[in-house]
This record gives sequence, structure tokens and C-alpha cells, in this order.
Amino acid sequence: MEQETEIDVMIADASHEVYVDTILETIESAAKVRGTGIAKRTHEYVVQKMKEGKAVIALAGDVFAGFSYIESWGNKQYVTTSGLIVHPDFRGLGIAKRIKDMTFQLARMRWPKAKIFSLTSGAAVMKMNTELGYVPVTFADLTDDEAFWRGCNGCVNHDILERTERRYCICTAMLFDPADPHRAQRERDARDQAKRD
Repeated sequence: MEQETEIDVMIADASHEVYVDTILETIESAAKVRGTGIAKRTHEYVVQKMKEGKAVIALAGDVFAGFSYIESWGNKQYVTTSGLIVHPDFRGLGIAKRIKDMTFQLARMRWPKAKIFSLTSGAAVMKMNTELGYVPVTFADLTDDEAFWRGCNGCVNHDILERTERRYCICTAMLFDPADPHRAQRERDARDQAKRD
């Protein structure tokens, strides 16, 4: 889409509830197109994330462009950045990266000692996660909080997760551990590689 309107990426609040149904429809449509599963969220759940300041929204004027939210698990020892979606009319403009960066910074600010994780089946999200310092891990390295795993119940691939006793699924698990002693070196190496490219 030819973009004439500036796209603003911001922390969502209660005033953004008018976009929730569009957000949920966009997430569901994207999952169908990719043929992959996604944890289904209710209107009320997404509104609550907005009211708690745990969501990021992108708007082109008053038109929905993108969204993501964060959630804490395991007594705030783990945080997820979830539901990253960009409306098809606004893809290819770098909005997903801007949203991902903001949710990551928001999570780091609110829970600086928490491990941040992401489950994804998308190569673009894996690339963004890697650039932020996430590394691939096994599902055993993620939270054991049952409330988190119940969120996978609505996914079309949930049977795989159950059959493997939560060891793996279609998604790739990625983790950012602020206490990882090798993280700083990986970040320096990535910056050096980016300068060479």
C-alpha cells in the first residue's frame, strides 16, 4: 500500500478498544493464510492488556496497522511478547519490527530480570527475535505456568503439543535471558557483522 499517512507506534490504552475486533480478525485471517495455528484470544483479554499498558498498537491516522502485547508468567520470572500482527495493507513497511522493538523494551522496563520468550512459526519473527538477543531453546526452558500453556488450547496444532507432552510443537521457542553471560558477546558479534554487511 502506498503510504501517505505517518504510522504511529504507541503503548495502547483503553481508548484503543475500538480496534480490538479488527485486531482479532486480522490475527485469525493471517493464521489461516499461513496454515499455522495461533492461540486465540478473546475481546476481553485484549482489552485488559490495553488497560494494563501491556499492549502496543500501530495506527495510520485512525486506521489499524499493527499490534502486539506482553504478559508475565511464573511469578513474573518469564514474560512473553505475543500476538504480533500487521494488517495486510501495511506489510513491508517495517511496522512489525517497530512493534516488536517496543514490546521488547516495554517488557525489559517492566520486568528487567525476567526471561522474555516467544513462540513463533514465522521466519520474520525469528529474525527479529535473533536481532534482539533471543536464542532458540527447548520448550522445557520456558515457563511451567499452566495458565500460559492453556493459552495454546485454541491453536489448531494443540494436539501436537499434547501428544509430545509439551516437548515441542510447530512453533519455535526463543528466549532472551538477561542473566545469560554469553548474551553481551553475541550482541557485539551481531553488531560487528551488521557493520560489515
